[in-house]
Amino acid sequence: MDYGKNVEILRHDSWSHFCDMQTRSGGRLILFTTKGAATLATTLFRPDDTLLFGRESAGVPDDVHAAADMRVRIALAPCARSLNVAMSGGIALWEALRQTGQLPAG
Repeated sequence: MDYGKNVEILRHDSWSHFCDMQTRSGGRLILFTTKGAATLATTLFRPDDTLLFGRESAGVPDDVHAAADMRVRIALAPCARSLNVAMSGGIALWEALRQTGQLPAG
């Protein structure tokens, strides 16, 4: 991918390693889930938030769900079944970047 040079990919050895890094960062872990109490429209993002998305088929395990500081859902029209994870990620990331003033100019 020619745009890969624009991002930093960080792989973790395990969920516990990720949690340790997340704790040290001081930011919030925000899980996007159909079981979220908050909606994207009511969520106020911070620049140091980490956005987390699960598998389309099964979401995330209970321990991952429990580790999240906030659980957010993207509201859909009543007749809509779901969004795929790439679409959800794009919508959520755009809103978080917009709120924190990090959207690219232009």
